[in-house]
Parts: sequence; structure tokens; C-alpha cells
Amino acid sequence: MSQNEKLMLKLLNGSNDKSFSFSELQKAVSLLGFRLDRIAGDHHIYVHGEIVEIINLQPAKNNSAKPYQVKQVREIANRYGLYRGEEE
Repeated sequence: MSQNEKLMLKLLNGSNDKSFSFSELQKAVSLLGFRLDRIAGDHHIYVHGEIVEIINLQPAKNNSAKPYQVKQVREIANRYGLYRGEEE
């Protein structure tokens, strides 16, 4: 299992929301097909070519991801079926 696949399983599992680093969450958002559109202060705004919703991420003070934002990303991934596993 690749590191990307492990990261996505960690995201989709939902039991480790408090253990995500901000860079891990950024990587997961990228793997879901979002691209960084702009940075405004500490807000990182991600867009997807086929989805109207945006993802707005901010790092916590200790450079970890905010658990509610991990949950939001998971919900968007599930709602739109964005992750289907790596192709073999």
C-alpha cells in the first residue's frame, strides 16, 4: 500500500481527525483533485474543476490540521465520490 493510499484511508476512516498535520491534509485535498487557488493570510483556498464547493483550510497554531476541517474534506470526498483508490 502506497503512502498516498494510507493517507486517504486515514482521511476516509474518520477515526484520526485529530492526528492530521496541516501538510497531510493539504496533500489529501490535492489527491482528491483540488488545486490551490489562492492564499489569503493563513487561509488556503482550494478549488476543483468539476465541483462548485471550495475548501478553505487554515493551520492550527501547532501546524496541525483542524479536526472539523478534516471532517469537511471527508464529507466532500464522500458526497462527490472523489476517491476510488489507486489504479493498479
